[in-house]
Amino acid sequence: MQPAIYVGLSAQLVLEKRLETVARNVANMNTAGYRAEEVKFDTFISKKGADPVNYASTGETFTSRTSGGLDKTGNPLDVAVEGQGFLGIQTPAGTVYTRDGRMKMTPQGQLTTLLDHPVLDAGGAPLQLDPEAGPPTIARDGMIWQGNQQVGAIGLFSIDPNAKLQRYENSGVIPDRPATAILDFVTEGVRQGFVEGSNVNPIREMTKLIMVTRAFDSAATAIDKGEKAVDGAIQALGPTS
Repeated sequence: MQPAIYVGLSAQLVLEKRLETVARNVANMNTAGYRAEEVKFDTFISKKGADPVNYASTGETFTSRTSGGLDKTGNPLDVAVEGQGFLGIQTPAGTVYTRDGRMKMTPQGQLTTLLDHPVLDAGGAPLQLDPEAGPPTIARDGMIWQGNQQVGAIGLFSIDPNAKLQRYENSGVIPDRPATAILDFVTEGVRQGFVEGSNVNPIREMTKLIMVTRAFDSAATAIDKGEKAVDGAIQALGPTS
């Protein structure tokens, strides 16, 4: 067996997965609240044969939780999350968490995302505003006021740092562990009139793209050399009787 061929193939499988995440990140670099995808790679050692050989695993994809930059919009129905919290929204897939704080109010007064998913309060209930009471004022703790009347509070939720996140649409995530409502707003909160952008670094992603392309070419070269070595050995040994 020629280890170079199999090592090169394992590397190409890994690089293909890395290329997919880079492409997805670049495509969503302007998506509000988007969290970049990263891949954690490991190696495993094959002890078959005379010498151990290191192979690349297919890697584990995870979602970066680094915050994105804030853009001021002045829209009273836009909020940006400060800290590590998430907004809760109601979707056909159940409760989904997002950092995309762009909201709208329906003619009936329900507060929803731009994709019509109801925004939830800390208890998991959809928020209902007064459509006749004018634009709301939203405090750091998520309390919503219309005039002198409090009409609800936007829920802010904490997701376990060790939870695995499944992506929903572009900016939503579904954790494999229950999220908990945030009650301490010293370091966590929302800022009205702002929207959080993607946390994708375009220059970093383009650099990754170049590196992945070069690494893929190197793996292809290693495979080609391994195949030529096998062909040479077959020709030198000749047919077996």
